[in-house]
Amino acid sequence: MAKKTKRQQEAAKLVDRSQQYEVNEALELVKKASTAKFDETVEAAFRLGVDPKKADQQIRGALVLPHGTGKSQRVLVFAKGDKAQEAEQAGADYVGEQDLINEINQGWFDFDVVVATPDMMAEVGKLGRVLGPKGLMPNPKTGTVTFEIEKAVQEIKAGKVEYRVDKQGNIHVPIGKVSFDVNTLADNFNALADTIVKAKPQAAKGTYLRNVAVSSTMGPGVKIDASTFA
Repeated sequence: MAKKTKRQQEAAKLVDRSQQYEVNEALELVKKASTAKFDETVEAAFRLGVDPKKADQQIRGALVLPHGTGKSQRVLVFAKGDKAQEAEQAGADYVGEQDLINEINQGWFDFDVVVATPDMMAEVGKLGRVLGPKGLMPNPKTGTVTFEIEKAVQEIKAGKVEYRVDKQGNIHVPIGKVSFDVNTLADNFNALADTIVKAKPQAAKGTYLRNVAVSSTMGPGVKIDASTFA
């Protein structure tokens, strides 16, 4: 484990690790405990009472945060013909077919999100071994395999984020930047929390929201009282 700097140690003293805070109070502490010289990302973490090994308890989807993430996403679109033109007009950063597939196979990954039209997936699917481990593979569940290219690109640019439960039953999603005010971060957090609550699988037993916390890139985690929105 990396040794904490003096600033990180002081920041950690601001947070009572045994306490669960109300959303706005927790986010206020995250901002106060931010010690980095750059605009840190604020992330929400949910530990869920699900068994990801079971197909009927896997949780995956996407939503557009009310105020975006504060990060400009570089969007790559696999499309041809009119849909390629539509992607360009919608503001996609890269648009192409086999040319982009070849570049990715050669190790190019200068993009954040990949969108593809369904008729391109036979070829794009061959990139699964390189895009999959990076979480970049297009998927219908997150709206990144679609013929509605304009809508997909515009939503991503507006602050669309994906969420997916990992093997340990956790979901981690960025909800903004430390420079955002507390109410803005709270709006984003509440939109995400509401979405995750509604995504509860019918097969999930016991407590669904086991632990919820927010933190900045370099700051300590701050626990949130999940009963306020569960």
